[in-house]
This record gives sequence, C-alpha cells and structure tokens, in this order.
Amino acid sequence: MALRQIRLNDDEILRKKARPVSEIDEKILTLLDDMRETMYAADGVGIAAPQVGVLRRVVVIDMRNGDDGYGVIELINPELTKAEGSQINIEGCLSIPDEHAYVERPERVIVQALDRNGNMCEYEGRGSLAIAFCHELDHLDGILYTDKAMEDYDEED
Repeated sequence: MALRQIRLNDDEILRKKARPVSEIDEKILTLLDDMRETMYAADGVGIAAPQVGVLRRVVVIDMRNGDDGYGVIELINPELTKAEGSQINIEGCLSIPDEHAYVERPERVIVQALDRNGNMCEYEGRGSLAIAFCHELDHLDGILYTDKAMEDYDEED
C-alpha cells in the first residue's frame, strides 16, 4: 500500500467524469488499498478515485464510529438506485481543505456496486452514511459539494 497525493480543488481531474471499471485486476485492488490508506492518513471518512488522480468509478468509505454496521465499504462502479427524504448538514472534503458548507442531501439512499471480489452488493445509507455515499458518488461525475452548497442557509432557519 502507498499514500497517494490528494488532488485539490483547482485540479481539473476533479471535474472529469470517471470511467467504469471493466475488470477488477491487481491495479484496481492496489488502488482500493492505496485509497483506504490515503483516506486514513488524511483523517477522512470517504475518498473517490478521482481525488487521487485516477478516473475510475471506485470509492472507499469508512464511517469508523458510525452505526451502519458495514465497516470499510469499497465500491466499484457504484450506482445510486434509490434516494428519499431530505437532510441539510455541513460538509467538507479532502480535496477542499479548511472549507465547509451546508448541503442538502437525501436522508436515505440505496447504492449498488461491485466489491473487490466482483460480487454485486447493496448498501443502505441513512443520515451521515447517506451523505457520504452521495458526496463520493458525486466525485465520480466531476461534481464537488461546493457545487451544491446552500449559500444563504442559516442553521437557525
């Protein structure tokens, strides 16, 4: 495993759409491992491949102290299949250090993806896990949370 450089906000790769993974080979497995190590080193809870300069549809999430029961979630070619409800929370991003903004996201989502063994898996995310799924899947389409930030939101509203 190796630490990879996290691409920052002005890097054009963050605005490009990631390509699907056609084969889960050693390169993809190494990418997953490196992303996990990079995410932990940066004290993050999620990371998408474009954030480490790879335009592939790969995501790693670990809510650590969450109550989702999943632990580390590795997603290859993830798809959001269901979204319902609404929540507004403050978000940040490893690619945009020291900035935060309020973003509206679904309260509950269902995500389907391949795992590292090529098995199709389905995950349900509620609350903060739903936010993490949506945030990281947006990265795969070149979308940053700042694109969805609520500029006039006041927590008192």
